[in-house]
Amino acid sequence: MDKKRIGRRIKAFRKLKGYTQIQFAQEMKLSTSKLGNIERGTKQPSDQLLAEIAEKLSISKEELVLENSVTRLEEN
Repeated sequence: MDKKRIGRRIKAFRKLKGYTQIQFAQEMKLSTSKLGNIERGTKQPSDQLLAEIAEKLSISKEELVLENSVTRLEEN
């Protein structure tokens, strides 16, 4: 998993849902600095945290990390 790409996608979906970084960190029970590190790609979120973030943003984990798209591209 590419940490930077996942972080950018988390940030984009968070903004689409209307959350500020502070609001979303509070909703997720994370420190703002940890969420910031994840969004910048300096920290790798655990699979459990990714699943929780995806659920809070009402998207699938696969959509968040683009697993299916990457797999399809590698197959071609």
